[in-house]
Amino acid sequence: MMVGLLIFGSFGPGEARGSELIVIPLKGQVSQAQFFFLRRALKEAEREQAKAVILDMDTYGGELDACVQMQKALARVKTRTLTYINPNAGSAGALIALSTKEIYMAPISAIGAAAPVMAGGEDLAQTLKDKQVSFLSSYFASVAQENGHDPQIAEAFINKEKPVVLGGKTIHEKGSVLTLSAQEATKLIDGKPLLAAGIATSMDDLIKKAKLEGLVREVHATGFEVLAFWVTRLAPLFLLGGILGAYLEMKIPGFGVAGILSAICFGIFFTGHYVAGLAGWEAPVLFMIGLALVLSELFIHPGTILPGLIGALLVAGSIVWAMVDRYPGTPLIPDSELLLVPLLKLASAGFLAAVAIYFLARHLPRNSFFHALVLSSRNPAGAALSPTKSEYTRLSVGAQGVARSILRPSGKAEFGGELYDVITEGQFVDPGTPVRVVAVEGARIVVGPGG
Repeated sequence: MMVGLLIFGSFGPGEARGSELIVIPLKGQVSQAQFFFLRRALKEAEREQAKAVILDMDTYGGELDACVQMQKALARVKTRTLTYINPNAGSAGALIALSTKEIYMAPISAIGAAAPVMAGGEDLAQTLKDKQVSFLSSYFASVAQENGHDPQIAEAFINKEKPVVLGGKTIHEKGSVLTLSAQEATKLIDGKPLLAAGIATSMDDLIKKAKLEGLVREVHATGFEVLAFWVTRLAPLFLLGGILGAYLEMKIPGFGVAGILSAICFGIFFTGHYVAGLAGWEAPVLFMIGLALVLSELFIHPGTILPGLIGALLVAGSIVWAMVDRYPGTPLIPDSELLLVPLLKLASAGFLAAVAIYFLARHLPRNSFFHALVLSSRNPAGAALSPTKSEYTRLSVGAQGVARSILRPSGKAEFGGELYDVITEGQFVDPGTPVRVVAVEGARIVVGPGG
């Protein structure tokens, strides 16, 4: 699921890391999926220390939220950024173009008309429109100024009551939102272009006029960005499914479907966040290491605590790390603003999982659905076993009993005619095998071979 790459040319003598020009096509409607693609491509360019990033733009606009997120993503990269308007940068596209340092335009092209409207193109209610126009015109005026563009242009793109006056001449009268053709945008005012640095007939022409050198690499969307959008939005539910699946796999002897579902949920979670441009492969690797430590604590050396504790921290840390929007070159430890949303998602998933596990622990063993899940070949022969009762008397070390389900290493054993949840010291024990209590740690009963 990595970004598809279309490479023109090849590395020549002396060309290596940091010699590339990354071209990112932004075609069609501005959307969250397009933002995920842009963010992932920008991080790729930062990791490769590219010489420049060029947005190859053709859009009539789209979602305002996605537009603002794209602007913030472009503001976070240190690489030189350019936009090639080929041929349209309408509405949200115009605002994204203002978020790059340089703008070039095809001979027949246009930029502007960024007034906010409803999703269907209808006008907003007057009060809401006035508020949005006031906020957005000021916001993108500051964005334009930060990137070396005239803030009046940004305001006039959004606010029809904003005239543009440069060098004592009125460039645009109020009464309509501003739209500029390529020729208008490159017109010199006091020796400086109004907005665009130049007109380019092709990407090669732009590279020549912008005095760029290097291998051109065009990055393409994978088509999974829409899936990534839903995975990131529903992250707590995928985490909940993964946690509950793992719990059921541990509690139901001989049953593998729950474990498979758990693996699928966690796999979708990490893959979706990778495609969304959030996580690299280090997050699932840390998750697997943490999971291995937790399993070793449960099955190989129970009671040692430290491996399980470290493993649990790695599992939780990898889940949070996968959701943090971290860019190459930023501090290793994210700030509180970046951590807030991932921690809230993990906390909500943990809370829902705790409630569900409490319910399952109380009711599942007595539920007919539970017995349908357990493979009958794993059940011991003879009369059906009654479930464990919480009011049973406490066992003492040395008590002799018999395993009534397979212990792998957890399961059920009978002592004095009553069933108990037990765990071995790592061994797998078949049903009907004599066992002996070797330790009692609160509600945890550890058994070994019976005498």
